[in-house]
Amino acid sequence: MSKSEIDAVTAEFFGAFDNVGGKAADVARIRRLVIPGGVIVMTGPQFTVYTVDEFIEPRQRLLSEGRLVEFSEWETSERTEIEGDIASRFGTYGKSGTLDGEPFEGGGTKTIQFVRTPEGWRIAAFSWYDAP
Repeated sequence: MSKSEIDAVTAEFFGAFDNVGGKAADVARIRRLVIPGGVIVMTGPQFTVYTVDEFIEPRQRLLSEGRLVEFSEWETSERTEIEGDIASRFGTYGKSGTLDGEPFEGGGTKTIQFVRTPEGWRIAAFSWYDAP
């Protein structure tokens, strides 16, 4: 059961950024998926460590103000290890959309650390690297 629950949290995480077909992205749901004090790290092109709110705010603006449209991001492969109440997921992802009127596609690698809480599996930390 744990793996399917982690799969569901991961899918919900990736879906938070989706604004395809004019639907509103729901980046704020990240606050529910990530535990308080969770750590978010972008390794490149510029190494940055975010709090949950620091991560959400600029992405919410980007996805809701019309600069980034028809955007979606999806997992393309994953490897998940679960031991008791902790889990680690390492995977690749793809993404596509239109940024400032220019279509783009890309992808990279994400690692997500999960913990089982009384409310179910939640993200304790995640890091990503966008492929050049």
